[in-house]
Amino acid sequence: MVKYHNFDVVFAEIPDEVTLAINLTNCPNRCPGCHSPHLRADGGEPLDDGGLLALLGKYARSVTCVCFMGGDAEPQEVARLARVAKRAFPALRTGWYSGRERLPEGVAAEAFDYVKLGSWIEKRGPLTAPGTNQRLYRVGAGGTMTDITERFRRSS
Repeated sequence: MVKYHNFDVVFAEIPDEVTLAINLTNCPNRCPGCHSPHLRADGGEPLDDGGLLALLGKYARSVTCVCFMGGDAEPQEVARLARVAKRAFPALRTGWYSGRERLPEGVAAEAFDYVKLGSWIEKRGPLTAPGTNQRLYRVGAGGTMTDITERFRRSS
């Protein structure tokens, strides 16, 4: 069962989107230097269909995207929840921030509009850093994934 610690409306996680970011717990990745080590614990509130739809019912008019932050312990369930969100709120885009290097087997990219892949490597930095190993992809028709990481770079 997917659980979440908290959520917030954010503006920097997905370019050009006002995003409801839901921080999922039980992270198995254990990245050194992780900025959210509290998300490693198997705690928080269950995020089932009803809980997700209740959150979206409160925020869907104020956001353009819902992004699942984590969930690597149960990637198929995260993808399923993304599909639930899309069915209930067709105009809402969906995203997943994963610490995995690639999409797990059995998880279709089409469940999402955006996917961030890559473990946290402190010396490589976040998506805004030129040397980051992390990538943000825009998912297109047929599950094609276009790297849009450069959208995080500020022009001088």
